[in-house]
Amino acid sequence: MNEMDELTRTSAAAPAMSRTRFLVQAALIGAVYAALTMALAPLSYGPVQMRVSEALTVLPYFTPAAIPGLFVGCFLANLISPVGAVDVVCGSLATLLAACASYGLRKWRFLTPLPPVLFNAVIIGTMLYYVYDVDLSLPLNMAWVGLGQLVACYVLGYPLLRLLEKHRRIFR
Repeated sequence: MNEMDELTRTSAAAPAMSRTRFLVQAALIGAVYAALTMALAPLSYGPVQMRVSEALTVLPYFTPAAIPGLFVGCFLANLISPVGAVDVVCGSLATLLAACASYGLRKWRFLTPLPPVLFNAVIIGTMLYYVYDVDLSLPLNMAWVGLGQLVACYVLGYPLLRLLEKHRRIFR
């Protein structure tokens, strides 16, 4: 069984998803993530950042299509990052790992936003520390990134998750 089959197979909570629906959902999620990140560029990039688009990292709770969608959206958004290729690789990797972990934690709704907070705090905090050579210690830099992620994922993302629970059918 290939990866696409694994992600689109029937689970106890949701009916089988067609490949077309999977690709459309992934593409829409990626496009919205990239557009939000780029539209809010002053907040989305730099040594201190808070990506509003990270609120979308709760979407693996609803659909496995969010995993490639968030990854591709982050990849595209990071193409215009002032950090360049380092952000494309590190940022996209952090988002992919976080999306996979969030999907794995979907049985515990309140924990779903946690992986993006942790992965980004460590990976992006470290990347920004070395790229921008900031005057903060590495742990403090990670904490600042983690704080921005907490706001995006729990203050914005968790209410989004609760709202979308009422409209779960859009993910089927």
